[in-house]
Amino acid sequence: MSVIWNAINQVRSQSEFFMKILFYRYNSIIEPDILAVFREMGIDVIEYRREMTEKNLSMQERVMETGNFLLDHPVDAVFSINFYPFLSEICNIFKLRYCSWTVDSPVMELYTTSIKNPWNRTFLFDMDQYRRFHPLNENCIFYLPLGARTAPKDDLFSKTAESEKAKYSHDIAFVGSLYKEKNRYEEATGLPSETKGYLDGIMRAQELIYGYYFIPDLLDDEIVAVFKSHVKKFYTLPVGSYLSDRDTMAYLYMGCQISMMERVDTFKRLSKKFPVTIYTGSDTKDIPDIENKGLASTFKEMPLIFHESKINLNITSKSITSGLPLRIFDILSCGGFLISNYQSEIAELLTPGEDLVVYESQDQLEDLIAYYLSHDRERKEIAAHGRETLIKKYSLEHQLALLIKMSFSI
Repeated sequence: MSVIWNAINQVRSQSEFFMKILFYRYNSIIEPDILAVFREMGIDVIEYRREMTEKNLSMQERVMETGNFLLDHPVDAVFSINFYPFLSEICNIFKLRYCSWTVDSPVMELYTTSIKNPWNRTFLFDMDQYRRFHPLNENCIFYLPLGARTAPKDDLFSKTAESEKAKYSHDIAFVGSLYKEKNRYEEATGLPSETKGYLDGIMRAQELIYGYYFIPDLLDDEIVAVFKSHVKKFYTLPVGSYLSDRDTMAYLYMGCQISMMERVDTFKRLSKKFPVTIYTGSDTKDIPDIENKGLASTFKEMPLIFHESKINLNITSKSITSGLPLRIFDILSCGGFLISNYQSEIAELLTPGEDLVVYESQDQLEDLIAYYLSHDRERKEIAAHGRETLIKKYSLEHQLALLIKMSFSI
């Protein structure tokens, strides 16, 4: 970490060229922490916040207002969570570095031709995602895992009374969506029975497989065409792109459907044997044995849940095909014990059995839960080790320092 900071300070001492950044915000849960770290780094950050509250702005409004804002507020770079093609185009005109960092997958905007602009500095958290897009702009697309802060959470824990903490203590906890409310697959209506049967079969098979997303390989042109013809408004990008209907179907439509199936099936199964508490806005009427506490606030309740619960579950969205989602880093940063599904990058970034526990099947997940509910010492040791690993390797301060260094090294 000190090496990275020294490099940044060296650049800073030579020039002030990167000391003012426009942060284009849309309300991602990681934005406040990134804003705080940027300012701790000595960067002068100007926030553009209109999209946080007005989600239906036209593209013309976005372009005109953001362009005028940059004319009135000169900066040295623009930053956003996820990739905005119109920001890329504006920065290309202004000759400003446009730094973006994905926290989601799929990010369909990555398929636009704007991804090739030379002023982009695009950071992708998922290695599969990186491999797909890096060839389109080899000098400007980078791989960068996500991270999290610990200091605000430690402060929260120290100031919260034990009686208040106890409200968020659960044997097994999960925070997140079941994908029911954001599932575009259900837009496909009236599919022929043979098509529906084939898609149902391969989705059920994918639900059981971790570490490899094979859905795109099993969609031929005919299947894609039939599916597309049964979706009233099949997703397309409004600008030039490299997006194929196959990728749209595989990642945007089927990825969400499989994620919903997996989460519902997992909680139906687990809640028959264990006390399971989830915090979600999704409908859980079809999981009668589960305790649904509703939505958890991001900066108070969520850290307390992660910190106080015996077991925190991570079930990665299937469209995140190799990388570690933000939820893993959030839980580790709170000193929470984590059981996660297997992802191919886990063993490259963390140590299973020391930083977290990993399952590769539903049977194994049940066995692991039963074991760690009755082995407090081992559970606490793993949680503590995971937190230390995050502090040493994946603190948000560390990752953003890397992002800044790589953004301005070319």
